Order: sequence, then structure tokens, then C-alpha cells
Amino acid sequence: MAPSIAVLIPCLDEAATIAAVVRGMRAALPAAAVYVYDNGSADGTSECARAAGAIVRSEPLRGKGNVVRRMFADVDADVYVLVDGDGTYDCAAAPLMVQRLLDERLDLVNGVRVTNRARAYRAGHRLGNVVLTFMVARVFGDRSRDLLTGYRVLSRRFVKSFPAIARGFEIETELTVHALGLRMPLAEVETHYEERPEGSRSKLNTFRDGLRILRAILRLVKDDRPLLFFTTLAALLAATSVVLAWPILEEYGRTGLVPRFPTAILSTGIMILACLALTSGLVLDSVSAGRREAKRLRYLEEKAPGESGAEGTRSGGSASESR
Repeated sequence: MAPSIAVLIPCLDEAATIAAVVRGMRAALPAAAVYVYDNGSADGTSECARAAGAIVRSEPLRGKGNVVRRMFADVDADVYVLVDGDGTYDCAAAPLMVQRLLDERLDLVNGVRVTNRARAYRAGHRLGNVVLTFMVARVFGDRSRDLLTGYRVLSRRFVKSFPAIARGFEIETELTVHALGLRMPLAEVETHYEERPEGSRSKLNTFRDGLRILRAILRLVKDDRPLLFFTTLAALLAATSVVLAWPILEEYGRTGLVPRFPTAILSTGIMILACLALTSGLVLDSVSAGRREAKRLRYLEEKAPGESGAEGTRSGGSASESR
């Protein structure tokens, strides 16, 4: 039986583009069910999507992360195509991405944005993506060139083992780190990236959302790589303690006196904190290993993409809703 495919489109105030995206995805993947989850639009987005043939739902909690969490919980399929509703991604690339996921039995195929138009991919967004992608690569593995892409094809076992926590655009970082953390098989496909059409406005704020994504990366490092996080913190605290204590030790060596007791006490306290941070890292590393094992076991409960008899396969090749 053919695998069922669900196209998931989170959107907010995308009346100018959503109909074209829905029609494009229906043309590219005729057997797929196209879902549009409206995040409280006030411009008629739902009506435009419904008229174009999408199954329209709503998620009142604002933020892309909240919408993705709801979509992943509600929709059953074997393959999920996650794409933004802003009309910037190439719908024609979806069949290639889906086929690659099935043929190579992957869990994630990222659409890496390629464009020669400055307005499509603003310099600030491009720089932020490069910096954040580099940071994630250094900690979790250098397997992704576009951390913040909004165009992805995912397997069922990826979606149903994904513990979505983010509320906003940080969800893109969580998706990538989930795959890297469990060492899932993944690939990337270059896709053309267009500028937004006239009348469409980006919801991404370069600095505000960039800081949120940076904070999300730090949280993920703390949760998934606690030994690295707390060892780094312990090293910084220990270095600070040594810098403060060095003049006192020098003076004690010359005179046998300790005249600056407050600094000596502060230095001792900071060194104690460094030892506590290191101990916390060692303990939490064991806890984190247990959490990764639990996520891995949940991931392995689902069949691999393209495997015969895969759980969730439905007749007719279309996705169905969970009851």
C-alpha cells in the first residue's frame, strides 16, 4: 500500500499567499491531505485556504511552536510535509523530498534555501542563520546547513517521538536538534526560495526571534548536553576564582598575611560554586542519557519510512485524523 502523506501548513495572516501554497501542494502531491492550521488570523486566511481545498483547523495559542505541536498531535500519516504558508518555498520540490525520504528510509529531509534575490533572504536573517547553524553544529553534529528552514519532510517515527517544547520560531531549532540528538538518518535537498509576494508580511523579527532561538539553543545544550554546559560553567567560575585569589596568594607568599578577607571569601565561594556546577553536570548527564534512551525507544516503536505494514498506513494514500 502506498504511504499516506499529510501536508502541514502553519500560518498566521497569510490570506495573500495561502491559496497558492495549498493549490501548489495539491498539484505536487495529489494523493496527500493538505492541512492548514490557522493561528488566529484576522485577514480571512482560513476562508482562502478552505476555498483552495485544504482541511482547515485552528490553534488559538499564538506561536509557530504551538501550532506545530498541535499538528503533530492531531494528524496521522506515514510521511509529513511541513511547509510555511508564505509562498516562499517551491512546492514542486515536495515530491523529490518525499521520494528521497522513502527510498533511503530517512527520518528527515530538509529543504535548504537557495536564492539569488536579496529581498527573499535578508542579510540579517542569513547571517543569523549561519551563526546559529554553526553553534548547533559544534555541539550536536555538523549535519545541517540550514537550521531555520521552514520546509521539511518528516517520517512518522520522527513526528510521534518529537517532544515539542518551543512556543515560537524556536521550533525549527528543536526539530533539527531532535534529529541530531537521536542520530536519525537525514538528508538535505536544495530548494528555490522566493521573496514574499506583494501584500504579504513576515512575522519573523530578526533580533527578537534571533535572541529567542539563541536562548533555545542554550536550553537544548543544558538539557541534552548537561556535562558540556555545566563543565563550561564550572571552568568559567574556577577561572574567575583563580584570578581573584592570585594576588592574595602572592601577597601571602611574600608577607604571610591575608589582608583582603572579603576577596578571599568571595574567591572561595566562587570555587565552591564551580565544584557544585561540575557535580551537577555529572549527575544530570546520567539523567540526560536516560531521557535520550526513552526518546529512542519511543522512536523505535514506529516503522521505518517505506517499510511494508507501516503503522499509520491508510488506504487511498491519504492521511487520516486521529480520533
